[in-house]
Amino acid sequence: MPDELPDKLFFKIGEVAKIVGVRPHVLRYWEGEFMALRPMKTRGAHRVYRRRDVELAMLVKRLLQDEGFTIAGAKKRLRELGRDRVSSEPDPEAKRDVSTRADLLAVRDELTALLRALDAAAADAEPAQQVSVRAVVTAAVPSTVRARGG
Repeated sequence: MPDELPDKLFFKIGEVAKIVGVRPHVLRYWEGEFMALRPMKTRGAHRVYRRRDVELAMLVKRLLQDEGFTIAGAKKRLRELGRDRVSSEPDPEAKRDVSTRADLLAVRDELTALLRALDAAAADAEPAQQVSVRAVVTAAVPSTVRARGG
């Protein structure tokens, strides 16, 4: 994936929770606390998040969990950044964090699929027989992640 979220217009709450790194009930709570975090709802009342909602959720997570702000402090900081309104511009750092996390999740999914293939090949092979498996890496961990030790 390039420097963006997956190529989708909308995301389900479970997908956003996975990208941001929180549980879905936390996102629902944040919707009540942060006025700018307002996902659309389908006819069946399912939440549908846009890219800017995902980026804002990542910014809120960074403020609350990484920088140690309280809810009130995070609201104040969002006002200072001009991110307290629905139509505000995305925070570049939050956008980068979302992109990095999405890249890492994609790599994890690919590695999980490769592990399943290796397990299946090993189960089918006889004990004395060697199994040869070739894998191609299609995504790389960004250098900023390696530098942070993440």
